[in-house]
Amino acid sequence: MDKINAFLNYEFQFSENIHITVSTILIVLVVMLLTKVLLRVVKNLVTRKLPTNDKPKFKSVFSFSRYFIYLIVLIITMQNMGVQLTALLTASAALLVGIGLALQTFFQDIISGIFILVDQSVHAGDIIEIDGKVGRVVEIKLRTTRAVTIDNKVLVIPNHKYLTSILYNWTENGILTRENVSVGVAYGTDVEKVKLLLIDAANSNISVLDKPEPLVLFTDFGDSSLDFKIIFTINNSFEASIVKSEIRFKINELFKENDIAIPFPQRDVHIQNK
Repeated sequence: MDKINAFLNYEFQFSENIHITVSTILIVLVVMLLTKVLLRVVKNLVTRKLPTNDKPKFKSVFSFSRYFIYLIVLIITMQNMGVQLTALLTASAALLVGIGLALQTFFQDIISGIFILVDQSVHAGDIIEIDGKVGRVVEIKLRTTRAVTIDNKVLVIPNHKYLTSILYNWTENGILTRENVSVGVAYGTDVEKVKLLLIDAANSNISVLDKPEPLVLFTDFGDSSLDFKIIFTINNSFEASIVKSEIRFKINELFKENDIAIPFPQRDVHIQNK
C-alpha cells in the first residue's frame, strides 16, 4: 500500500513553481474519459431528434466545440487538483503567442465555417461566385468549402473568404436566373427589325425559357453604334456562359442574313505638313 501511495504521490518537477503528481495525471485522464463519454451521449441524443439535413451541420459544429469543452474541463480539473496553472501559462506565454499568431487564419476559417453552417447562407448544390471564380458547391466543411467549376476544376475556398469578400449566391432565390447579351448595330439600322432578330436568337436556344419572355432593351446611343441588350431566363445558371455564347453565334448569323452591320470604332487620322 505504501508503494502505491508513493507511486501516486510521485511528483514531476518542471520548475520551482510547476509540479504535478501521478495521481493528478490519472484523475485528469479519468475526467477526460468521462467527458468524452458524456459528450458522445449528448451528441447521440441531439442528432436523433434533428432533421436529416441538419445532422451533418450539427456534427461539424459539435466536432469543433468539443475541443473547447475538453480544454475547459482540463483547466478546471487541474486547478482543483492544486496545479499552478498561472505559473505554467506564464512560462509558456511566448510559445502561446507564437502559436496564436500562426493559427489566426485557421481559427478565422473555423469561425466562418460555423457561421455558414448555422445561418445557412450557402448550401451544397448552390452556385456561388467569389473573387471572380464561379463554382457549384459540393461540400462545406468547418475550415474549407469545395466547389466544382464548369470546366470540372475543384475550388478549395478558405471559409474566411466569406467574411472578407463579396459572395454572390446565384441560386439563393431559386435555380432560375436572368441573363443578358449586349450587341451594337450601325446607325441607320431599323431598330424594330433588330429587336425581332434578337428575340428570335434567344427563342431559338433550347435552354431559354418561354416564360418570362425574352426582353430587348435599347440601352444607349453609343459613339459608333446603337446599343441593345437581350434579356432572357434560363434554369441552369451554371451553364450561363455556354448559353450566352450560343446566342451570340445565332445573333451574328441572323445579322449577316439580314445585312445588319455590327460596327467597330473608327478614327480618322489627319496628317498636316508644316
